[in-house]
Amino acid sequence: MNIIYIFLLQAQPTEADTLAEMLQEDATMSFFDILSQGGILMIPLFLLSIAAIYVIAERWRTVENSKMDINQTLNSIETLLKSGSQERAIQYCEQFDKPLARILKSGIRRLGRPISTIEDAIHHAGKKEIFLLEKRMNWLATIAGVAPLVGFTGTVTGMIRAFMDIQSLQGNVNPSVLAGGIWEALITTATGLIVGIIAYGFYNYLLGKINRMIFELENASADFVDLLQAPSNNKRQEKEA
Repeated sequence: MNIIYIFLLQAQPTEADTLAEMLQEDATMSFFDILSQGGILMIPLFLLSIAAIYVIAERWRTVENSKMDINQTLNSIETLLKSGSQERAIQYCEQFDKPLARILKSGIRRLGRPISTIEDAIHHAGKKEIFLLEKRMNWLATIAGVAPLVGFTGTVTGMIRAFMDIQSLQGNVNPSVLAGGIWEALITTATGLIVGIIAYGFYNYLLGKINRMIFELENASADFVDLLQAPSNNKRQEKEA
């Protein structure tokens, strides 16, 4: 920005007129025309923004579709298991293509085995579901870090271009000549920061939702194990009586 200020001070009246004409022309530029001034580095920034939108939409949809009424699910399974219908409990879980249903089904399939075996099955199923919930979140974190760096690279290349123009003109500077390099520097920086800020914001927001869902799945799994142990406790109490 200081370079622009220095050149504006040095500009002759005719150059000021040229600058005014240039600014008037820029005021009529479309949004696409402004973005195109960023040069070739706008291509990776555009691809990063598309990837960020895809990951945000896909993860948001996955998290929202994974929600399930935990209390209702556990009560239904408890009722089916107490009626001695293990197969119906499995069929009930298969009705829902959701993490909690898949975790509970893995435990129900192993009913009759030691409780430690059931816990291990639930634990492994839970780890798989956590992996699926966090899938592609690293993409969003990478975009949040890389997009601003690409933008700053555009700043450097834009200023190099501006100084090369100054050298080629041997100091006979015209603001309109420098506009190309300055446009590239400013547009790429702004675009990179916008993409990075949006990606970082949604990364933290979605990660919070995923962590909350993981917490709920862990609590539901613990409640399910307690539910399985409840009959044995009753039998133990009957024996003690």
